[in-house]
Parts: sequence; C-alpha cells; structure tokens
Amino acid sequence: MANLWIKKSISSLQGEASEEHGSLKRTLGARSLVALGIGAIIGAGLFSITGGAAGNNAGPAVTISFIIAAVACGFAGLCYAEFASMIPVAGSAYTYSYATMGEFIAWIIGWDLVLEYAVGAATVSISWSRYFVKFLGYYDIHLPASMTMSPFDSATLADGTVVHGMINFPAIFIVVLMSLLLIKGTRESAAVNNFIVALKVIVVLIFIILGWGFINSENYHPYIPVNTGDFGSFGWSGIVRAAGIIFFAYIGFDAVSTAAQEAKNPKRDMPIGILVSLAICTVLYILFAHVMTGVANYTSFQGADGIAPVAVAIDHMGTAGADGVIVPAYPWLNKAIIIAILAGYSSVIMVMLMGQSRVFFSMSKDGLLPKIFSKVHPKFGTPSKSNLLFMLFVSLFAAFVPARVVGEMTSIGTLLAFVLVCVGVIVLRKKQPDLPREFKTPFVPLVPILGIVSCLAMMVALPGDTWLRLIIWLAIGFIIYFGYSIKNSKLNNPDKDKK
Repeated sequence: MANLWIKKSISSLQGEASEEHGSLKRTLGARSLVALGIGAIIGAGLFSITGGAAGNNAGPAVTISFIIAAVACGFAGLCYAEFASMIPVAGSAYTYSYATMGEFIAWIIGWDLVLEYAVGAATVSISWSRYFVKFLGYYDIHLPASMTMSPFDSATLADGTVVHGMINFPAIFIVVLMSLLLIKGTRESAAVNNFIVALKVIVVLIFIILGWGFINSENYHPYIPVNTGDFGSFGWSGIVRAAGIIFFAYIGFDAVSTAAQEAKNPKRDMPIGILVSLAICTVLYILFAHVMTGVANYTSFQGADGIAPVAVAIDHMGTAGADGVIVPAYPWLNKAIIIAILAGYSSVIMVMLMGQSRVFFSMSKDGLLPKIFSKVHPKFGTPSKSNLLFMLFVSLFAAFVPARVVGEMTSIGTLLAFVLVCVGVIVLRKKQPDLPREFKTPFVPLVPILGIVSCLAMMVALPGDTWLRLIIWLAIGFIIYFGYSIKNSKLNNPDKDKK
C-alpha cells in the first residue's frame, strides 16, 4: 500500500532549488522584500471587504478586527520565515508540508492553496467589476445592471426598480485578460511593479489624509455595536468574525517566502520582509478603517456586497447643501482613486492566477496531478494548460458567485494553510532539530501554537456555510488523491516514473 506520509527530504528539496533556480542571483535586500510584501498584501481586501465587515459584523470596531488578524499573521509569518530561509523553493506551504508531514498533508494544503488563489482571484475580479462600473458611470456609460452581477445579487436603480443579476461580464473580462497575459508570458518589469506598489500606498494615504478632516465622531458611537442576538452580528463575536473575514486583506505576505532564493541575507532579510511589510500594512489598514467608519456611519456599508464601499465613504467627504444632500469636497478624488484601484486590482488578479498555476505546476511535477499541467508552452514557456483551466474556473466563480461567498472561502483556505505551516515548524523542530536554519522562529513551540490557536479561532468564527464549502472542496480533493494522485505519485511510485 502506498505511504500516505512519505516525505521529501530537505536535501532533495534544496537540490531541486539548485537545479531549477540555479541562475537566480541573490539580489533582493530587506527593502525590496518589504516592498514585495506591501505590494502583495494591499489589494482587494482593504477596498472591498472592509466596508462589509464594518457594516455587517463589527461596526467601527473593525479596527480591532484588523489588529486580531494582524497578530495571527505575525505568528504565522515567523513560521513562514523559518521555512523560507531553510527551504528556498517554490511551492510555499505545499512544499513545506511535503517535507514535514508527508504527501497526504501536502496534497491537502496544495489543494487548499489552489482554492485560495483561484477563489481569491475571483473575489478581486468581482471588486474590479464594481469599480469599473462605477468609473464608467462618471462618463454616463451605463452597462445593464443584470450583466454586472451574479444571479444571487440585486440592485435598486434610481427609479426604484429592483434588478436581479444574471452574469458578471466585467469580472469575466478581467480574468480572461490577465490569464491571456500570463499564458503569453508577459511580465511586469521591476519599474512597473514598484510603480503599482507606490500607487496602492498613495491611494491609501490620500484617502486617510483627505478623509481625516471629514470624520464625524458621532459615527463612532457605539464603537462596539450591541450584538443582535446572532453570533457574529456585532458585539465581540462580530469583531472576531470580522477578523476572519478581513483576513483576506492580509493574504499575500506569504509571497515574500517564495523569494527566499533571491534574498541576499535570508537569516536577516526574510523576517524583516515578512514582518515589516505586515506591520506597515496593519497601520495603514487600521487608519483606513478608522477614517472609513468615521466619515460614514457603519450602517451605510450594510449590504456592501453590492456596492463599492470606498466610493460610499468618499461620497460622504463633503458638506451638506440646503437640500441636505452632501456635496463632495473632492469631486476628482473618486475618479483618481478608482483608476488607481483598477490598476492595482489587475496586478493582484494576475499575481493570484500566477501563484495558483505555480502550485498546480509543482503538484503536477510531483505526479499528484496529470503531467499536462506541468508542461510548458513551446513558444511562451508558460504552463498554458493550467492557465486555461483556471481561466475557466475563476471566470465561472466571478460570473455567478457573490463576492461575500468567495471572499470568505479564500479566508478559510488561507487560515488552514497557516495552521499547517505552524504545525510544520513544531514537527520539524522535534524530528530534525539539527537541521541548519538560517532563521529560527522564536519561542517554539509557543509562537507556532499561538499561530495555530489564533487562526483556528478565526476559522471557527466564520459562517457555517463557509465551512461546508471548504469541506466539500476538500472532499473533492480526497476523491482525486485516492483515485489518481496516490497511484501516480513519483515518491510512492519511483519505478513507474522511470518507465
């Protein structure tokens, strides 16, 4: 019987890194890694999910939710730093799990990461669609509302008519466009990457600085709205649930771990890149949420699944006229910010689709998925079959599933990945304590245990239907693993691989 717990040796993984990435140079310093982390973290979660989490779960106390999520990320980030400095290869948590807990756990985390990246890309594309529709509206270009929403969403038009969605065409468009760019092999230069990172940070800072003067302190009362009687609907349970939901806003810091091979000094630079980028983004997130819930009452964001919450907040930055209607103080701000957001969202979608294809590519190379997904295009040199598969998969999610659903699915998938990485540090410390580690997670097993507990707490606080979807997704993964993967695993079937 095949061994479910067979492991890849650390030496073989390091050998793979040398073979596949031998030409890479260690050129990334701490500043570059911090910039990489900030660019990966600041994305759709901040602009699209913050409003909904405040309006439906935590109220103004969503700032506390950001702190809770950041602390959990910090614990997991320390564990990632140890692995990234010790095993500088692609595959992230999938590879780490393969080395510490065996093939079956690696399959679970790899399948889970596919969900994280694919559904995450769908979430961002839905947000991109909303801001795109909002932007076109400034120029009196109005797409049919039914063509810009999922069948589960609805919108009330200016004349009071309620329109139900059919399909989200703008979301499909951006997913297809980014997928085709990936298939062709188009890569953003370092200058463009840095420009997009700067653009995202500038957007956040402009919103904070200009919005601060329009904060109405009455909007902070009550700071923690009274629980409605349902778990997760305000009160402290709402704060914890909001932390689990907005955890999506922190997804991306693990992208720093994939750059370990290029870090000049992994022992020093990897933890700096991961933790400093987390710290900077946490401060920006708290200030952003504080301004958002200060300029507009949190009730303004209720039902924010169907609107662009940042635009709602910006519309409140002004003075009320004689008729009581607020006249925006910065009429140009919405357009400028939305352009920046659309550009930033596009890059996030591409990064997530690229990350997903890399995980699928690694799993295919290990024999856990068909070889076709690890074959590269003869002209473009990209895993085009994998890109095409997930172009279709992500497009379907983006077209027909509400943003709230896909956002929560991404959060629970990422939290599970973080739990397994924290467990992996404890396992490897116990079984192979003498392995050289460029960076060591401090206070083991305390820090990993705190990471496990905090991530599990946020997972528990997520809605039950989110857990059901995760279980269904994992069940599909089990069927594939026991029906195909275990029979074709290169580690479990070394002789078959030689034929």
